[in-house]
Amino acid sequence: MPKKFEDYKEKLKEIVKSKGLKYSTQREEILKVLYNSKEHLTSEEIYNEVKKINRNIGLATVYRALAFLEEQGLINSISFGSEGKKYELNRGKHHDHMICINCNKIIEFFDEELEKLQKEIAEKHGFKLIAHELNMYGICKECQDKKS
Repeated sequence: MPKKFEDYKEKLKEIVKSKGLKYSTQREEILKVLYNSKEHLTSEEIYNEVKKINRNIGLATVYRALAFLEEQGLINSISFGSEGKKYELNRGKHHDHMICINCNKIIEFFDEELEKLQKEIAEKHGFKLIAHELNMYGICKECQDKKS
């Protein structure tokens, strides 16, 4: 995956052109917000950030753009069921998530042993692993400390 924002922008332009669609600055603005974010953001948080750049954007436009960007593999999401999704830029580097069910904090991690184990389990069952994602749910340290 690209490293600089300009590379993501060019990738977006290529995708839009290949699909015969019109290039929209709204998709670019949403991509830029996610590129600059260190956090996973809800659609409303993305909307509020983009609104600072483009006061004419609507929430429905943000939802449509997020769906498009995710379908094209430029961004990823984590579902929180009825509470919606949180989004992050697809930086091309695999990682998994620990998600606090109390405060919705997301902790990213990568563990080589866990990756190896997942591949071994797939092979053991004759399963050709193409991709995977692991989301672990629990209570983060800060929330545990608050209850003490």
